[in-house]
Amino acid sequence: MTVDAAGTVDAAVTVDPAVTGDAAVAPDTAGAVDLGFPALAPGRVHHWGGAFLVVARRSGLPGSVPWLPLSPAERCVAGALPAWRRAEWTAGRRLAKHLVAGYTGAAVDAVEVLPRADGSPYALLGGRPLPAVHLSISHTAHQVAAALAPGPVGVDLCETVAADTVRRIGDHAFSPAELELIGTGPQEGPAAAWALKEAAVKADRTGVFGAAPRHVALLGLHPPRLGGGRRAAAWHTAGADADGEAGGAAARADAGAAPAPGDAVLALVLAPAP
Repeated sequence: MTVDAAGTVDAAVTVDPAVTGDAAVAPDTAGAVDLGFPALAPGRVHHWGGAFLVVARRSGLPGSVPWLPLSPAERCVAGALPAWRRAEWTAGRRLAKHLVAGYTGAAVDAVEVLPRADGSPYALLGGRPLPAVHLSISHTAHQVAAALAPGPVGVDLCETVAADTVRRIGDHAFSPAELELIGTGPQEGPAAAWALKEAAVKADRTGVFGAAPRHVALLGLHPPRLGGGRRAAAWHTAGADADGEAGGAAARADAGAAPAPGDAVLALVLAPAP
């Protein structure tokens, strides 16, 4: 896998540097009615806002995660995990290793991706950390995504079938104004809102299950807008289409059909350097 500068993704982004994470969020009812997130092709490296992003299927379909062996240090980390967690952790690291190798021009087997003390991933080349490379990884049962940027970056996948769960626990992560913004519209709304919040706290290297999500102001969903000078984008990603085509999730949403297993919204957030 190599980084192809021509494989770019176009998305509207609105950044208001004057808005902070503590600012009040005004409801955006237009954004809750027609989301229209574009589709993201699996297995290709996309370039957006200075970041490189790739999403892949976990296995068995075109665009699946490439196989490669883990380093001894990576195997040590993976071996301490439960079997279900080990599988998704390994898929995420393999995808991130290919992304780093394509970005640096290094051999993929020279790249390691290990966890910091807070659990966030960092890249090493030939055993030495790459301080100018920031990584983020996300996975579901069906897909895995990795993002790389010269500054703080967060990526998150949220399956659209999780929309009802997001609404049930919404008081934990969303303000009343943000819940009104999400509304009762298509399932992509709650999925996108959750993914954007989690991608933002990953970029900040804070935890999604603490108070951190409340400090990320969700200002809009279409286009995605966050407070604190963060830049954000979101896409459809198809998880389990029988034909393996990337546009399946968006086509089903346009037709008013139910999501297929694994369909998700992928959010990418670039945060200002601390």
